[in-house]
Amino acid sequence: MILLGIDPGFQVTGFGIIKKESHKTLLIDHGYLKLNPTKSLAERIHLFYEFFTDKIKQYLITDIALETPFLGKNAQNFLKLGYLRGNLYLLSHQYALRLHEFSPRDIKLSITGFGGASKDQVARVILTLFPLLKAPEKADVTDAIAITLCGLWRSENSFARIANQR
Repeated sequence: MILLGIDPGFQVTGFGIIKKESHKTLLIDHGYLKLNPTKSLAERIHLFYEFFTDKIKQYLITDIALETPFLGKNAQNFLKLGYLRGNLYLLSHQYALRLHEFSPRDIKLSITGFGGASKDQVARVILTLFPLLKAPEKADVTDAIAITLCGLWRSENSFARIANQR
């Protein structure tokens, strides 16, 4: 399983890619995509699509994990986020990838054991789990790695339940 976790945003999108090999969990890539606000909405959506198409092909991704959106203070941002999420749904269909979605609370609960954890608490756990990882300049990166791990752990639990039912 090679899982791509994404924390989408129109300014900064964080991502993490984790590969599960037998009993090892390897963080094989992580970072962020910065979208230039002076570019048109269509150009930014295209850049987002191309960036993640390349990641899917480069790493032979099998699964995508996302955080479910929540309506914050700005409805326009929420709607624009839907464009990026639509791209990820399209990519999951085009490349026959499993798509997993988790609420922010579920992600925090999986990573820290507390659904109301702060971004700093989540980042500290991620940096503890991956000690070679340097603190990224954007919290979107540790958020994306947390989403990726949540997707991996929840998938493993699903596979274990299916195996036990046989």
